[in-house]
Amino acid sequence: MDKKKIRAEIRHRRRTLSPQQQRQAAEGLSRQVSNLAAFRHARRIALYLGNDGEIDPLPTLLLAEAAGKRCYLPVLHPLKHNRIHFVPYRSGDRLTVSHFGYPEPTLAGSRITPAWAMDLILMPLVAFDASGNRIGMGGGFYDRTLAFTKVSPRRPTLIGLAHSCQQLDEIAANPWDIPLDAIATESRVISCR
Repeated sequence: MDKKKIRAEIRHRRRTLSPQQQRQAAEGLSRQVSNLAAFRHARRIALYLGNDGEIDPLPTLLLAEAAGKRCYLPVLHPLKHNRIHFVPYRSGDRLTVSHFGYPEPTLAGSRITPAWAMDLILMPLVAFDASGNRIGMGGGFYDRTLAFTKVSPRRPTLIGLAHSCQQLDEIAANPWDIPLDAIATESRVISCR
C-alpha cells in the first residue's frame, strides 16, 4: 500500500475514536511520557496541540508546565520554506489557525526558537513501526527541520506520539527520513535506538 493510502486509512482510524477514548488516550500518553528520563531531564520541550484525531499531548504539556519546564509549539518558519521553528507557549496563550488548519501561536512579538535548542521534541505522526520509522502528513516539515540531527553531536531526543492503532508492521524508510528515538502511545513506550 502506498503512503497516500496509508495516511488516509490511519487518519480515518484515529478520527473514529470516541471523545472518551481520545481523553483516556491523552491521559495514558501523559503517564507514559512523564515516566521517561528524557522528559524528566528536559528543560525545553517542543510539542504540538492535537488535531484531526491525533493523540492529544495537552495533559503532557500541563504536567511539563507544572514541573517548571518551558514548552514550545511548532510554527511554520516565515522565511525558510517548508521548515518549522518553535515558539514559547503556555496553556491558555492565544492561538491562531495556520493555513493547514492547525492551532499555532502567533508570531507577532514571539521569540522563534530553532529545533536544535530543544531538549525533547514530541512529534505528531500518522503511522509508525517499532523501528522508529514514521509517516507524517507528507509535507516533510519535521524531516527537513531535523536533518541536522544526522550529523550533530548535540541533538534533542525525538519521540513520536500516537495512538496504538496507528502502528504498522513495517514502514519503508527513505534516506531523508529522520528516525525517532522512541514512540509513546497511550499504553507503552517503544524504544527505537
